[in-house]
Amino acid sequence: MDELREGCPWDRKQTLESLRNLTIEETYELADAILDQDLVGIKEEIGDLMLHMVFYARIASEQGAFDIGDALNHVCDKLIERHPHIYGDVLVDDEEEVKRNWEQIKLKSGKKSVLSGVPNSLPALVKAYRMQEKTKQVGFEWEHANQAWDKVQEELDEFREVVVDPKASVKDRQEEFGDLIFSLINFGRYHDLDAETCLALVNKKFKKRFEYIENHADKEVEKMTLQEMDKLWEEAKSA
Repeated sequence: MDELREGCPWDRKQTLESLRNLTIEETYELADAILDQDLVGIKEEIGDLMLHMVFYARIASEQGAFDIGDALNHVCDKLIERHPHIYGDVLVDDEEEVKRNWEQIKLKSGKKSVLSGVPNSLPALVKAYRMQEKTKQVGFEWEHANQAWDKVQEELDEFREVVVDPKASVKDRQEEFGDLIFSLINFGRYHDLDAETCLALVNKKFKKRFEYIENHADKEVEKMTLQEMDKLWEEAKSA
């Protein structure tokens, strides 16, 4: 990185801001490789992301802010502080108690809200799941899964009503649809289902099946009837 930063025009030009979108792209490439269970790809994408971390640290060191050692020492200190059941004398019974302790320690260290550690720019599905996980640690949670399901049914009824209401605004429909999705994400958590991962798997399945239609059609897809496409769709499911 030192050599690239000094000798390569492109590397020399980069800033913390210019690397941001590239890092996001690399993160999604790692996420894709994980879904594909592609260990070779995971190895490659981990390397790409580590390169970015080194790059950020090099730029920060040029500004006299910190270097890669400072960043790693900081996370080590944080892990020690937030694992008193490993590095201290605190006793815990299970994973849930570990997570509750983690959130309490964060609040004691200056965090103003349980939700303050959830990035604003997270994808909405991931953010909803993370916020629900965070608030669960302080007791803001249904006692039983069937209560969460009742909430799904309630939100579904409200969404149906607003969709057919001629007086409802676009914003009204958006909010009710959002409430429905949020409640489904919450219900899924009770069954250890992560909405982002579930939807990613369905997207992958949909893409594969629709591409089967495109590849096995005897004419252009836009000239096919829905019935013709559906027949190939069922073939794709069997295949």
